[in-house]
Amino acid sequence: MNFDIVIVGGGLAGLALAAALRRSAFSIALIEGATPNASAKRIYDFSAATTAASWDSRIYAISPANANFLADIGIWQHLDPLRMEPVRNMQVFGDGKGRLDFSAYDSGVAELAWILESSLMQTELREMVKRQGNLTLFCPATPQALVLTDTAAELTLTDGRQLTARLIVAADGADSWTRHAAGIEVAFKNYDQLGVVANFATALPHYHTAFQWFRADGILAWLPLPGQQISMVWSAKTALGEALLSESPEDLCTRVANAGGHLLGELKLITPPTAFPLRLMRAPRTVLPRLCLVGDAAHTVHPLSGHGINLGFGDVQALAKTLLNAFPVEDCGDFSLLRRFERSRKEEVFMLQTATDHLQRLFAIRRGPLIGLRNAGLNLTNHLPVIKDALVRYALAS
Repeated sequence: MNFDIVIVGGGLAGLALAAALRRSAFSIALIEGATPNASAKRIYDFSAATTAASWDSRIYAISPANANFLADIGIWQHLDPLRMEPVRNMQVFGDGKGRLDFSAYDSGVAELAWILESSLMQTELREMVKRQGNLTLFCPATPQALVLTDTAAELTLTDGRQLTARLIVAADGADSWTRHAAGIEVAFKNYDQLGVVANFATALPHYHTAFQWFRADGILAWLPLPGQQISMVWSAKTALGEALLSESPEDLCTRVANAGGHLLGELKLITPPTAFPLRLMRAPRTVLPRLCLVGDAAHTVHPLSGHGINLGFGDVQALAKTLLNAFPVEDCGDFSLLRRFERSRKEEVFMLQTATDHLQRLFAIRRGPLIGLRNAGLNLTNHLPVIKDALVRYALAS
């Protein structure tokens, strides 16, 4: 079977790329490992009445720029507004007396970000690509072998089917099979932390405010959900993360409420905690002749900035723009064309990876004058509107 583009991975980045190319002349194949299982149907069925127990534990903060991108590819306007929450304020607390506040009103924008479920976006994207005329969906399907040549890429699936394409796009996550099969070795930095996530009902309203604490035991974030509900992300040392996962619902609620200074009163657990290991991943290159990496297959960052999925959507936008703006005679898998995409993403990815890594390391130091200096830095920035506005503008556009 011959295609112009084969996308390996049916996550958010892979689905979004397929949707972004829906009106193109490219013939596209999408390789997805598994359909949503029966236990996930409760999460994916948004026609039913919303209940607290139905909330997805994996929550993302989507920048306004990427909300516009999702609108451009046709899904934003179909997402259930009852399951989305705008962030209009953000309060960041240091591990001393440092504090930094951001306000959408002060910056002259409607919102700083949108909080919504991974499954909400993935379901709508999947439904869109299933109806896409230029796309063939292979699901469930698993790749077994990859061969890259000067003229084509050949992908063999475990069931024996063979796909030939001018371009293979790896969108299959941080442990990408496709990247490994192509021989691209990456550098991982393990933070020895778990990102523990859970959702809670709150006694007090959050007023569209996101909270973040740089604590001695990690970085804690509360993200607002519709109603009096929040999503927690606690980037904790592995031992603490495992302890959080093993606690009773009552003890976990007490610990999380205490860690946040009871800003939202008593908490009630509405989805059980789960966790994922935190690590930084840098790839020496994100393109080869006939191959391109996007999303977590190309890079990972510490979640303290909330930009992981936004970086992935940025990759998708840049790659789609590169392919759609290519001359008709250009080969979509040509190395020189793919290098344009790589160069367009290199600076932003490097800067965000470096900034989040350095910030994580800065607050991991538990003694010496740096404790006072970093908190003083937060307070100084809080009193410099020009710098605060510049930080907000960057976040809005990323």
